[in-house]
Parts: sequence; C-alpha cells; structure tokens
Amino acid sequence: MDSTLTPSASTATTDLGRRVRAARVAQDLTLDTASRLCGVSRSTLSKVENGLMSPTFDVLQKIVGGLRIDLAELFGTPPKLNAGGRRALTRNGAGQRHAYRGYQMELLATDLAHKAMLPFRIRITAHSLDAFDDWGRHEGEEFLYVISGTVCLYSELYAPTYLETGDSLYFDSRTGHAAISTSEEDAEVLWMATSARLPGVAPEAPATSKSRAKAKLSTG
Repeated sequence: MDSTLTPSASTATTDLGRRVRAARVAQDLTLDTASRLCGVSRSTLSKVENGLMSPTFDVLQKIVGGLRIDLAELFGTPPKLNAGGRRALTRNGAGQRHAYRGYQMELLATDLAHKAMLPFRIRITAHSLDAFDDWGRHEGEEFLYVISGTVCLYSELYAPTYLETGDSLYFDSRTGHAAISTSEEDAEVLWMATSARLPGVAPEAPATSKSRAKAKLSTG
C-alpha cells in the first residue's frame, strides 16, 4: 500500500515536528536526554523533529509522556487547564489531523488538557497488514467502535477479530495490535485510548528489518 503522505499531511507532520523540538528545547534537553526520557531511539526522535517521519500513536504517547506535555499541544491547540464541569465540543471535521501509514486520524476534544481518554475518529486506509512494520502497543486500554465499513483487528494474543458496522471492542493496549479495513472502501471508526503518562519507559528495542517485523505480524 502506498504510504506516501499527501501535501496537507506532510505539512502537518512538519508542524508537529517543530512543536516536539520546541517542547524539548524549552526544557533545555539534548536530543540524547530526550530520547532516553521518551523511550524512543535518538534517530526516531530526530526524524520526528525534522518532519521526516510521521510518528505512530505509540511513539506520540511516549513523546508526550517523556516531555510531560499534553498530546493536544503537539497538534497546535493550547489546551485548557482542569476545571470542574469542563466540556469540549468538536464540530464535524474540526479535529486535529495526523496521518500514519494505514490510519488517517482526527484527534477530538483537543481544547482540554489532561484528559482521562483520547478520542479519535479514524479512517482505516490499510487493507492488509503490509501497511504496518510492527504491532502497535502502549500503556493503557482502548475502545474501538465501527462507524462504517468492516474491520479486522489482529492481535498478538487472540485470533483475528472481525467487526461489522456498529460492532465494538475493548482491549488492553499493551497487547500488540493492528486494524485493517476488510470492506472495499476505507472503514471509519471511533477509537478511544486512555491517556497515560509514560515516564521511565524502557528504550525501544533495536530496529529490525521490515521483513522480520512483517513476519512477526503474520504469525500473531
């Protein structure tokens, strides 16, 4: 599958990278120190900062945890501080967008900081596991609801789970997972993840080749 970013997605990736760099510099952190705090490799963090990589949600979670910032800050929305009775309204199509290979993500409720959960509206453009290098996994729990189309969620621990429109699934985010659209058109889902700070997470394992990563996926 073609994973090339569209011009708008490429611009969003560049802007996100600038904000990551600004957050790191504001804390007077070197690239090496920040990579250790975030639990991502130095090369990965450098590529993100320079707009050369569109980071996965897993990597974004590690970055916001290591730099102790809110995810919404990386998308250019100054979040509101905690307050009683708070709420957030996101109009149709007005969320903050982020693209990564098989997912076109729209982060919702970005004007609230320190949320207990992170809601996304996601168009799943991947129609096979070839779109992914490795499993997605991070701290927390997730909820997936199919708005349109059909979806298959692959997992390290379970047989593939096929979901029709209106079906939903709740699962442990620490279990490796990847979702693809099994309908002719791209599937659309509401995907929610608990928000977790991740200080002190273990560094990434040494990079493996794409073919080896795909082999791990296919045997999951």
